[in-house]
Amino acid sequence: MDLSELAELRQEYTYAGLDEDALAPDPVEQFRRWFAAWHEVAVGDPNAMVVTTATPDGRPSARTVLLRALDDAGFVFFTNHDSRKGRELAANPHAALLFPWHPLGRQVIVEGPAAPLDAPASDAYWATRPRASQIAALASPQSQPVADRAALDRRWDDLEADLAGAPVPRPPHWGGFRVAHERVEFWQGRERRLHDRLVYLRDPAQPSGWRIVRLAP
Repeated sequence: MDLSELAELRQEYTYAGLDEDALAPDPVEQFRRWFAAWHEVAVGDPNAMVVTTATPDGRPSARTVLLRALDDAGFVFFTNHDSRKGRELAANPHAALLFPWHPLGRQVIVEGPAAPLDAPASDAYWATRPRASQIAALASPQSQPVADRAALDRRWDDLEADLAGAPVPRPPHWGGFRVAHERVEFWQGRERRLHDRLVYLRDPAQPSGWRIVRLAP
């Protein structure tokens, strides 16, 4: 596909704008509003988010995971803490989350420090996972080299047989992370590429605890 063909596929932004007066007083409530609007479209998975981490020397990495909880304390996802993202968060506990809600011409970007959840919280979520997914978390040395697909499948089969009739224990290296949002940007596509970008920044001097800034697209 050449550049002329790509130009024919470009997004034409004809969505309604995003004004400061229409925003919720805090970013979690605004996120929930947009999340609800996604469900009216019902395309794809609005929980899917790109998690970006970095090493202490600034080498970034990114991958898609699922948002599993949200409250005033932050945005929660679960993973193997020995994975690449887990190791990077242990060494440099900051993350950025990107929600690419393209069918609505929207993006949400969350930035802040990330901290592991405690064991009871990770246990509670683990208990809700399908059994096959629990066994997969035990079977997979996430982000580590494996000989081939067959070796991974054999490991899963062996664990399924070993644990037949018994609960699947949560491995100690598997659990949640909470990203405590300090900066949240709501991006709304607009015509002529003059997109709306409104950012919540933590500010104790404000009654809501947040200051809202408009950025140029």
